[in-house]
Formats: sequence, structure tokens, C-alpha cells
Amino acid sequence: MVSNGKSVWLALGKTFLYVWTLFILFILAWIILASLKTNQELFNGFWSLPDSLQWSNYYTAWVQSDLASYFINSLVVVTISVIGIVLVSAPAAYILSRFHFIGKEFLTNTFVIGIGIPYQAVLIPIYLLLLKIGLINTHFGLIIVYIALSLPFTIFILTGFFQSLPSDVEEAAIIDGASENTIFWKVMLPMARPGLVTVLILNAVGLWNEFLLAKAYLNVNEKYTLSVGLYQFYQSMQYNSDWVGLFAGVVIIIFPILIFYLWLSDKIIAGMTAGSGK
Repeated sequence: MVSNGKSVWLALGKTFLYVWTLFILFILAWIILASLKTNQELFNGFWSLPDSLQWSNYYTAWVQSDLASYFINSLVVVTISVIGIVLVSAPAAYILSRFHFIGKEFLTNTFVIGIGIPYQAVLIPIYLLLLKIGLINTHFGLIIVYIALSLPFTIFILTGFFQSLPSDVEEAAIIDGASENTIFWKVMLPMARPGLVTVLILNAVGLWNEFLLAKAYLNVNEKYTLSVGLYQFYQSMQYNSDWVGLFAGVVIIIFPILIFYLWLSDKIIAGMTAGSGK
């Protein structure tokens, strides 16, 4: 009886996932279709096919709306941020997972608590801090904020992963006279590569789509990231009603990171599975 109940819930769960996946694919397909229409075709028939593909909409979004420069800004900010996150989180997670010292449990719990703090709660204090040190409207200031706010989640994931790594290789390196730095950089870090790739991808996807912090701390048009630039495009669209250009901008934002995620999705599964336990 219990087995039948589990089978029913499993079937319902799978059905929900299939329906949800089809819904998301349908929405993506509709956005792509809308981005290739004229504005008149879009409002005359939401579900109709375009008479001819309007690739000029992408030119409008990319060049005339300056999404090209916003794209470069996002690429620079996100790339530096995720590299910084991994460089800071990996040593911290290694220490918390492989060493015993006073205050270890307190530090670990602090990072766990940090995961539950919403960005909105620290938005104003961080703004005042950046304003005081002169980092408002700078990519460097936004990168620092991204790294700091991403540390709790990343360290939590990597701590569990480092704990799952076997200690035999580490002990052999100690016997051979390797220093702690050598053991970390040349032994443990290569073994933790699946976990590092996992947190790198997850952070890259999250930061690429991040809007609130970028909008709050960047007020200069030339500094905008892609999500803020698309919002500005939406604001201007209210005056010229270029809805199809807006949909083209949405495609430009979504698909690069979507392709990146799909390309490395197997790495995420391998990393999470490997770090789930010994």
C-alpha cells in the first residue's frame, strides 16, 4: 500500500515537471516568434506566424538600444565576480570542512544564516557604504557586492563537497612533506573541480539575470548591465511602442546564459551528486 502511494506521488511529480517544462518551452518559443514579427503583426494576431522574419528587430535592440555595450558590461562584471567568488569561497570552504579550530561551528552557522538574508534587507546599508568609499556607479563596487553576497551559498555548497572528498590522498601528501598550501592547490582543489564548476555555473546564471542590485548601485547609462539596460529599453518602449524590439532584447538576455547552462548542465548534476556524500 505504501509502495503504491509512493508510485502515485512519483507519477504526479513527473507529470508536473513535464507540464512545467512544456509550458516554459512554449513561452520561450512564443517570445522568439514575437521577436520576429512587426508590431502590427504582433497585435493583429498573438498566435499567428509572421509574413517574413524581422531580423531587424535584433539590430534595433542590439545597436540602437545600446544592448551591445550593456552585454559587454554584464560579461565583464559576471566573469570577474564568479572568478572572485570561487577564489574566496574555495579556501574558506576547505578550511571549514577539513580543519578543527575554535569558532569553526560559529563561522559555519554564520554562513548558513547568511543564505537566508534577502538582498532587500541590506540594500540601503550597502548603498551608504559604497557611497562613502566612492564606489557607487562603478563596476568594481558592484563586483564586490556580488562576491560578498554570493559567499554564504557558495561556501555552504563547497563545504559539503570538500567534506565528501577522501582523506587518503591528503594524508599521503602530508607524509610526503607537502605544505598545507601545496595540498590545497595541487591536491584537493583539482579533486574538487566538479564542485567548483557547479558553483561557478550557478553563480554565473544568477548574476547574469540579477537586476535589483545593479539598478540600485549603477545610475550611469554607460555602466548599466544587460538586465538594467533592458529595463531602460522597456521604459523607452512606452513612448515608441516597439514591443517586438523589446522581445528581441529579452531573447538576447536569456539565450546566451541558457545555452551556457544547458552546455554545462551535466557538470552541475555530476558536481551535486559527487558532493552529496561519501
